[in-house]
Amino acid sequence: MEYYTEQAEFVNFYFFPLLVQSAAMKTYLTIWLGAVLGLFLLTGCGLETAASLPPLPTLAPTGLAAVSTLPPPTVNEGTAVADATTVAQLPIHTPEPTATATPTVTPSPSPTPTATPIGPCEARMPGDDLFTIVTQTYGLSRDYAPQDIVLLTDYLPVDVTLGYPTELRQVALAPLLQMIADMQNAGLQPWILSGYRSYSAQAISWEKWNREEPERAAILSARPGHSEHQLGTTLDFGSPELAEIVGIEDIEFHTYFYQTREGIWLAENAHRYGFTLSYPRSAQELTGFFYEPWHFRYVGEEMATFLYESGTYLTEYQLINQPEPCIP
Repeated sequence: MEYYTEQAEFVNFYFFPLLVQSAAMKTYLTIWLGAVLGLFLLTGCGLETAASLPPLPTLAPTGLAAVSTLPPPTVNEGTAVADATTVAQLPIHTPEPTATATPTVTPSPSPTPTATPIGPCEARMPGDDLFTIVTQTYGLSRDYAPQDIVLLTDYLPVDVTLGYPTELRQVALAPLLQMIADMQNAGLQPWILSGYRSYSAQAISWEKWNREEPERAAILSARPGHSEHQLGTTLDFGSPELAEIVGIEDIEFHTYFYQTREGIWLAENAHRYGFTLSYPRSAQELTGFFYEPWHFRYVGEEMATFLYESGTYLTEYQLINQPEPCIP
C-alpha cells in the first residue's frame, strides 16, 4: 500500500495547480485520475501474480532413471499409539552366547617300548656307570678299562698304601681321602691292599688261586672279566691287627678282618663316604663269592646309605631292580 500512496502524492503534486484553475476541468481530471489509479492498481496485481508463479521443474540428468519421492504414509494417531505400545511391550530377545565346545584331545598312543638289545658279556663295555652289575654270571669285556684312573701313592702315604701301586677312579678319590683321614683321626691304621685290576691282572690272580687251592678258587677269586676290581671303584682294606687275631704272620686277607678295629669301623661308617660292602655274610648263594669283609665298592653316598639302612647289599638290589645286562 505504501507504493500506491506514493503514486497518489506524485499526481497531486504535479497536477493540483491545474485542477484548481478551472472548476470545469475538475470533473474531467477526477475521471482521468481514477483511470490512472486504476491502471496502477492493475499493474500492482500483475507483479504479485508474477511473483507467485511456481518454479520450473528440474529435469533429471539424461540416462538416469527418474527417482520418484513417495509422500510419507498417513498415520492414524490412534493406530500409531497402539503400534508404539505394542512395540514397547515386545520382549527384547538377546541371543545367548553359543558355548564353544572344548576340543577333545585325542591321546597319541604311547609307543611300545622296545627292549634294548643286549650282547654277550664278553663284549660288554659299561662306561662310567657306578651301578654296573658284575658277578660270577655277568662279566665285562677284556678290553674294558676306566679312563679316569689315578695312582693312590700320589695322594696317600706309604703306611696306608704299603708301597703297592694301587689305582682308583678319580670319582672315588676325594671320598676315600676323607675316609682315611677320619679313620686316622680316630686312632686307626687302615691299609689299602688292592684297587683297580685289569682283565689281564685278574687272569694272573685267578691262575694263582686255581693252582694253589683249586677246590676253593671259585669262592676266593673271580675269573677274569668277572671281578668288580676291573671297574676301578673297588678297594680291599687291611689291618695290622689281623695277623695277631688269626695267628698267622704277614697275613693280609682273612674273614676275621671283621674283628679288627678297622674292619668294625668300615662296616659301620663306610656308607657315609659312598662305599658299600659287596659280599656280606649269607650272600654267597646270590653273589657267588665267599664272605669278604674287606671288599668295599664305591657307589656314591646316596646309594651306599640306602643299602646300609635297608639291610641289603648291592648285588641283591641290582638283580631285582636292573634288567639283565648281557648274555652270559
